[in-house]
Amino acid sequence: MTKFRLKNYLLILLLGQATLSFGQDFYDMATVQEIKVHIAQSNWDQLMDNAYSTTGDYIMADSVNINGVVFDSVGVKFKGNSTYRANQVKNPWHIELDTYKDHDYQGYKDIKLANVYKDPSFLRDVLAYQVARQYMEAPLANHSNLYVNGTLIGLYSNTEAISKTFVKDRFGSKNNAFFKCSPPAGAGPQSSDYPNLVYLGQDSTSYYDSYELKSDAGWQEMIDLCDTLQNHTADIEAILDVDRALWMLAFDNTIVNLDSYIGRFIQNYYLYRDDFGRFLSVVWDLNESFGVFSGTGSSNLNSTAAKQQMSHLLHLSDTDYPLVSKLLAVPTYKKMYLAHLKTILTENFTNNGSYYTMAQSLRSTIDASVQADPNKFYTYAQFNSNLTTDVTSSGGGPGGGSVIPGITSLMNGRYTYLMSQSDFTATEPSISNVTVSNGAPAIGNTVTITATVTDEQNAYLRYRSEDGAPFQKVEMFDDGNHNDGAANDNVFGADIVINSMTTDYYIYAENNTPHGLLFVITLPVGHCASGSSLT
Repeated sequence: MTKFRLKNYLLILLLGQATLSFGQDFYDMATVQEIKVHIAQSNWDQLMDNAYSTTGDYIMADSVNINGVVFDSVGVKFKGNSTYRANQVKNPWHIELDTYKDHDYQGYKDIKLANVYKDPSFLRDVLAYQVARQYMEAPLANHSNLYVNGTLIGLYSNTEAISKTFVKDRFGSKNNAFFKCSPPAGAGPQSSDYPNLVYLGQDSTSYYDSYELKSDAGWQEMIDLCDTLQNHTADIEAILDVDRALWMLAFDNTIVNLDSYIGRFIQNYYLYRDDFGRFLSVVWDLNESFGVFSGTGSSNLNSTAAKQQMSHLLHLSDTDYPLVSKLLAVPTYKKMYLAHLKTILTENFTNNGSYYTMAQSLRSTIDASVQADPNKFYTYAQFNSNLTTDVTSSGGGPGGGSVIPGITSLMNGRYTYLMSQSDFTATEPSISNVTVSNGAPAIGNTVTITATVTDEQNAYLRYRSEDGAPFQKVEMFDDGNHNDGAANDNVFGADIVINSMTTDYYIYAENNTPHGLLFVITLPVGHCASGSSLT
């Protein structure tokens, strides 16, 4: 059930690295950015509070200085829901460089600064996005010091906005249906407007309070998605990138990110419909990841131990969560989900694994800035301890009296618990010795792809001839008739015709063990090779 990246995908790996370097200066995780805002009015904080509580509009900053580059006439406003307070100095900010003039910084026009309101470690946003980007398109993120009129407000997490700039860069277009899946008026116990993809009928107004439309049109497309998911699941791949959605669900579950689709308010993700007609999901707002948020929608996980042992099949039969219940009711999709979850778990969280090394590096980068932050919500001692140790917030602080898990304490226990579950201990198929009959084919050539597969029930090849397109599926055979050698020798083969200069492929196999595990050879979504070489 583990996912492997083929070592002979040299072009793919190099392109993946190039993709992740987009905007590397502004989102360099080893550097604390410096943003200095100047607003002529001395009562700027009150003006921004007033705008937040009434129109939600920007006010004009005379200038914004980003790492020494100065822009005049820039839109600024407070943002956030549970992290905003009118009586606190350190509120979240949205800086829009092109509100009044056509400005951008390294190609970015929107800057989103989160105030680390519920995170003593200062790490959760940045660390969680770093994990997510290994498996799906997700925002870049690091840290930034914010000054207003020469006064340090504090250290913020600085996360790439999921905007039209983002979807154009990642998905190749920007004018299709585009939704922020969080209630426009804010989520909370006072509301039952959940962007959960439940079908509410054909009247688009039924969806307005749950989703925020970011494109010129698209409500009927959202309705079609909800209808298909709930009532025509067999057709879901035509309108939803199912694999990408399963990665998102697996990611949220692995790191106990409950302020998300799988939590109480079923929110904090985006959907963009690509040029191939499929909605693509993107995770958002990870400041309460690694167990800060406790509500699952059916219970409250109020201890670190409860979060460590949260079910990996949370909401499996819950009709309020159709992205989980409808997709995981399909046996192959459930196997894919389990494979993705185990992959994230084993590649990052084995005995203080790679995420811990990254966390230590981030802590070193921001240490001085945390100490200097005059408005941080936790003490420097709590910052030092929360990577490994639970912190109980003070009665008057964020989430007063609640326990915020130590990140390694949570994830070490979660790894131990999940890896003991039968869904992750059953026998997996094995795939090895993947070969291509012609590593540099011409357009129109037929090539055979073979692989050694054991402990399988079926093996499949998926391929595509255009970057971003859906993968076509063909079954692989071990019958001696598909250039696979002798029958029943565990070598499986399939033929494909090369139709373009771009051909991407992966192989997966599944078996009929009681828990039907899936073994996948693939790559993170969106990081695929260009060129004629298949090696």
